[in-house]
Amino acid sequence: MNNKDTDKTPDELRESILYAALVHVPFDGWSDQTLRQAADDIGIDYGIVDLAFPKGAIEMIDLYAQHCDVAMLEEAKKLKLDTLKIREKITELVKLRTLSELPHKEAAHRTVSFLAMPANHFASLKILYRTVDLMWKAISDPSTDFNFYTKRITLSAVYTSTFLIWLGDESENSDQTWEFLDRRIENVMQFEKLKAKCRNKDLNIPDIWRELGKKRFGN
Repeated sequence: MNNKDTDKTPDELRESILYAALVHVPFDGWSDQTLRQAADDIGIDYGIVDLAFPKGAIEMIDLYAQHCDVAMLEEAKKLKLDTLKIREKITELVKLRTLSELPHKEAAHRTVSFLAMPANHFASLKILYRTVDLMWKAISDPSTDFNFYTKRITLSAVYTSTFLIWLGDESENSDQTWEFLDRRIENVMQFEKLKAKCRNKDLNIPDIWRELGKKRFGN
């Protein structure tokens, strides 16, 4: 740690602590040992880690996810998304968000296991929702009402499954992952076409989401 760092507040040290911890996560997971090693690496007292991240490792993971989301959006600016079809836009965003974790891919394995713990279920959903919501907002999707949520639920499944495939993918340039992603996107598009066909034929098939909403809100 340099002399300037010694004058920083716990909030100002959050990024330094996070990236110091990521070096140790592949070996010790998101454990107290990892956080203590991170503190030692940057020359601060362990108590400062508690002040910087009162909620512990889950708060650090949330911060890292935010950084990855920002990286995705910054890279997306180079793609001229407006010139692409919707399926191409989403495909590229899923790729970018996945690859944003490439520098810490080994840590990502341990992060997935940590987030799978029951105690971290809601925090995990919050992180995932924020990511897919940013993807749809990045392409200026106009959806409202239940369509707004169903698109996010669908994309959550696509992104999560793609990310898990990527974690175990040893193919050159992650080709197997991107082939899997293309198939998943194609499945989604076929389903959307089927929904549109049913609506156009006016088959009186009930909108499950809307009916659930009526029951819940009494409309």
